[in-house]
Amino acid sequence: AGRRHRRQAAGVAWRGLRSAVTLAAEREYDYDLFTIGGGSGGVRGSRWAASQHGAKVALAELPFAIVSTKLTQGGLGGTCVIRGCVPKKLFIYGSHFHEEIADAAGYGWTLPQGVEPELDWQKLLRAKNAEVTRLNGIYKRLLDGAGVEHVEGYARVVDPHTVEVNGKRITSKYICVATGGRATVLPIPGSDLRGVLTSDEALALPQQPKKLVVVGGGYIAVEFAGYFHGYGTEVHLVFRGDLPLRGFDEDVRSHLLELMRSRGIHVHAGENPLAIEQAADGQLLFKTDKGTELAVDNVMFATGRVPNSKDVGLEGVGVELDPRSGKVLVDEYSRTSVESIFAIGDVTDRIQLTPVALMEGMAMARTMFGGEPVKPDHENVPSAVFSQPPIGTCGLTEEEAARKYGSVDVYMTKFKPMKHTMPTDRGEQEKILMKMLVVSDGFEGAGRVVGLHMVGAEAGEMMQGLGVAMKAGAKKSDFDSTVGIHPTAAEEWCTMRTKTRTTTAEDVGAAKKEKVAA
Repeated sequence: AGRRHRRQAAGVAWRGLRSAVTLAAEREYDYDLFTIGGGSGGVRGSRWAASQHGAKVALAELPFAIVSTKLTQGGLGGTCVIRGCVPKKLFIYGSHFHEEIADAAGYGWTLPQGVEPELDWQKLLRAKNAEVTRLNGIYKRLLDGAGVEHVEGYARVVDPHTVEVNGKRITSKYICVATGGRATVLPIPGSDLRGVLTSDEALALPQQPKKLVVVGGGYIAVEFAGYFHGYGTEVHLVFRGDLPLRGFDEDVRSHLLELMRSRGIHVHAGENPLAIEQAADGQLLFKTDKGTELAVDNVMFATGRVPNSKDVGLEGVGVELDPRSGKVLVDEYSRTSVESIFAIGDVTDRIQLTPVALMEGMAMARTMFGGEPVKPDHENVPSAVFSQPPIGTCGLTEEEAARKYGSVDVYMTKFKPMKHTMPTDRGEQEKILMKMLVVSDGFEGAGRVVGLHMVGAEAGEMMQGLGVAMKAGAKKSDFDSTVGIHPTAAEEWCTMRTKTRTTTAEDVGAAKKEKVAA
C-alpha cells in the first residue's frame, strides 16, 4: 500500500511537472494567468493554477489598509478577511460575553456586589485590527509559497490578453476578474452626512455608538444589528418588508423576527428611509415614510452590494455586463463573453459566499490548465447567517421545494435549548427552530431531504455537517435510522418523526394569489 501511494504521489508530481514544462514551452505571453483581485476567490484560483497545474501566474491587488472610517478596498484577503466575514465574526463572538456573564447567575455564579463588566472598545478594535493584519500577511505568504507573483496596484484590462498595472502593460493567456463587490448607500437626502456608514466603516468605528439605526433587512443588516445590540447599543432595524431576510424560508424569517424583538432590538418593519438630517447636538435625525423620527449617533446602510465591474476596462474589450446590476455575465465554467477572460466570486453575483468563490477559483484553474473543464456546483450550498441567534440553511425553502417537486412534507420543531432550562431568564430569546423538507410519497424523488433550516445556537456548525448529508442525497429514512447524540440540540434532526404539514405546488400558487389580492 505504501509503495502504491508513493507511485501515485510521484505520478501527480510528474503530471504537474509535465504540465509546467508544456506550458513553458507553449508560452507566448508574460503569464499563463493574470488575476485582478486578491480576495478569497482570486487568491485560491491563482494558487491552484500555479501549484497544482504549473502555470505561471501573477495577481494584482491594491495596497492593504486597515479599514478606517473612510472606504477602503485594498489588501490581500479581500472583503471576507479585511472588511467582512472575519472581523464581523470576531465582533459577534465578543458581543455574547455580556449575556454569558448574565446567564452564569442561573448556574450559581455571582460577581461581587456593585461590580459590572466594562467594555473597552478601543482594545476590541486593536485586537481585531491585529488579527486582520496577521491574516493579510498569511495570504501574501500563501501566494509566495505557490509561486504566484503579487503585483501591488490598480489593474485594468486593455485587450483580451493584456492588463495594465501602474502604467506597465502585461500579457497573459488568460485573465481572471475577481474584483468582488462593495457596499452601497441609498441616495436619500442626508446620506452623505458624517456618521452615515456602510458595513465597512461600521467595523472600524472609533467609538461605540449609543444609538444606531441599521437600514436593511438582509443578512448583513440582521448580523450587525445583533452584534451592536449585544455590546449594549440601542439598535433600530428598519426595512421595507414585513419580515427580514427576503429569499429565506418563511418560518425562519418570522422566527428570527420574533427573537430579535424579544432580545430588545427595535424593529421597524414596513418602513422606508426618507431622509437624514444633522441635529444641533451633533446627532443624526433619521426619518421614515411612516413618520418615525430617531435621534441617533450613526446610521448604517446594509441595503445591498454592487459588483466592482466598473473602471476595470471590461466593457471596452467586449466583456458583457448585466445592464441593471453591473455583474459580469459568465457561463457554467465562469468564462465571460470574451474567451480568454474568466470571472469568479462576488463580481459575478452568483452566490456571494467566500467558500463559493473558493470553489469557483479551483474549478476555473482546472478548466484552464487541468485538461478537464469543471463546472462549479452551486446546488445545496450550506450557509449561515450570524444573527443572534444564528441561522443555518441548506437546500430549498418550503415554497421552492413545493414548486420544484410538486409536494413536500414539512417536519418542524421549536424548543427551548437545554442550557436555558436553568434560570437564565433568556429561554424565549434563544428558542430553537429546526425544519426539514422531504419530497412527498408519490412524487419523483420521494423521501429525499431537499431543505434543512435552523434558527438557534450553533446553527452554522450543525449545517456544515448536514450539508454533506444533503450533497450525498440523504433521505428522511437515513436521518431516522441515525442514532442521535444525547443530550444535544443536534439529535433533534434524527428524532423528528411527526409531520407538521404537507405543502403542494397548488398551495403555494393559491397563497401567492391571496397575497396579491390582499
